[in-house]
Amino acid sequence: MKRAKIFGIIFIIVLAAVVAGLFDFPEYANSAIDTVNARKNQISVIKKAPNIPQIPVIPFKLGLDLQGGIHLVYEADLSQIEAFEHDSAMEGLRDVIERRINFFGVSEPVVQTEGKKDTRRLIVDLAGVFDTNEAIQLIGQTPFLEFREPKENYQEILEHNSSVFETGEGEFEDPFQQTELTGRFLKRADVGLNNITQEPVINLLFDDKGAEIFEKMTEKHLGLPIAIYLDGQPLQTPVVQSVISGGSAQITGSFEIKEAQRIVRELNAGALPVGITLVSQQSVGATLGEISLQQSLRAALFGFVIVIIFMILFYRIPGLLASFALFIYVVFLLFIFKFIGVTLTLAGIAGFILSIGMAVDANILIFSRMREELKGNRSFSASIEEGFSRAWPSIRDGNITTLLVAFILFWFGSSFVQGFALALSIGILLSMLSAIFVTRNFLRAFVNTKLENIQWLWR
Repeated sequence: MKRAKIFGIIFIIVLAAVVAGLFDFPEYANSAIDTVNARKNQISVIKKAPNIPQIPVIPFKLGLDLQGGIHLVYEADLSQIEAFEHDSAMEGLRDVIERRINFFGVSEPVVQTEGKKDTRRLIVDLAGVFDTNEAIQLIGQTPFLEFREPKENYQEILEHNSSVFETGEGEFEDPFQQTELTGRFLKRADVGLNNITQEPVINLLFDDKGAEIFEKMTEKHLGLPIAIYLDGQPLQTPVVQSVISGGSAQITGSFEIKEAQRIVRELNAGALPVGITLVSQQSVGATLGEISLQQSLRAALFGFVIVIIFMILFYRIPGLLASFALFIYVVFLLFIFKFIGVTLTLAGIAGFILSIGMAVDANILIFSRMREELKGNRSFSASIEEGFSRAWPSIRDGNITTLLVAFILFWFGSSFVQGFALALSIGILLSMLSAIFVTRNFLRAFVNTKLENIQWLWR
């Protein structure tokens, strides 16, 4: 490969690392930008020039074990639910709890289900929330679904609300009132397709009592909306197009398939009597979370420095280049964590540190093979290429095996185990790119230079 192309690739790698580093830690760059802008404004010649914009500050997402918060475990009562509906019932319950928490402004909640067959649990992590009683009240118990009808003065209320919206004076009034039709009369909801447009629709099926109530409501409010409320918040407000009898109704509209599936899950969650009982609660204080974060970062930094020292002492120039590549690897990995919004926990940091070890292991395999080729009197360039090609099968097989284990941990594990598996998987995939692409081009930059002839630097 031509030297100009090699140095071009290295320049792009370094430039990308700088950009990723600025995204990872924008505070340092913004401090320098503020200093430059302040000095610029003191110079009359360039005072009118626009200021250098600051880099957006996007914090890393931290789990409750690092940020502090509350960990709640609920057990679901599925005794009244058919076995084939267990999965959808739990998914609907999870969606409803997320909706409740988000409505009250809790940032980045983690709500997930675990378990199989009749034994199901709901896991709720609320980072930054420290009042256990408030959290328990916020989550509540069973989702409540209800169908509301327009009030007698429905049109007047709409006009009043419109005036409040335009002027900002007064208070909004709910134009709907409660009825006896609730989620206990809804047998099920599912997603279907419109026979003509083939767009997603939502099908509702009521029991006999619910069908009777619903028919009277549609007859009374023909041409008006009937609002569907979940936990006191409007979910849908479909307009009655005709009198509906028989207990089977259909909600049409411009639904995306995922949106329709979400609405159906929430409807079913409100219709099915899935009670939840709090079985475990754990509170992590903000101070304890901060201490855990500091200790984790200190351990990671200490381990990183030790690895670099070992690589340089044992492998000399290749070890130094690998250290640069490892630094770039860490910068890119943190960029990915922040960009896709990975929630970092203690277990996730452990997976991150382990992935650094996997990246180092790949470099060691390459350098050891490269040494053997140099001792066999191959040229420097041939030793580099042969070292990489011969080490690749071992790197590939080892990393694929670890990825399979990480996949199993993520699929069958709980929240903290899943965080470890996710961080490890991302790190392994990036480490292979780092070892095969970044380190390789760094080494190629020394081909046909005076340094390649100094044997003790490479052997």
